[in-house]
Amino acid sequence: MPWLDLVIAGLFEVVWSTYLKYSHGFTEPLWTAATALGMLASFWFLSQAVKVLPMGTAYVVWTGIGAVGAFFVGIALFHEPAGAARCFFAALLLIGIVGLKLTA
Repeated sequence: MPWLDLVIAGLFEVVWSTYLKYSHGFTEPLWTAATALGMLASFWFLSQAVKVLPMGTAYVVWTGIGAVGAFFVGIALFHEPAGAARCFFAALLLIGIVGLKLTA
């Protein structure tokens, strides 16, 4: 169950970072509120995961899920570049996340 909490926390990190972009520097009240709620949800699920999982592992996986997820959202929604080098390094992050899961 802590790994599920951690994955959910990482997904909420992707959600709030996406909403942060839509908030336009906290000038859009609805998107700002959605960002704050996404942050709260992400931190709550992370706090549940670190009750059981090693803090370092949980934090790296959480930020990794958020980073890779935000990378793909940026490409899909905000038309950010998806060059070969960027994809390679995102894949390295993903490999690191899987490696930490397998060795935890």
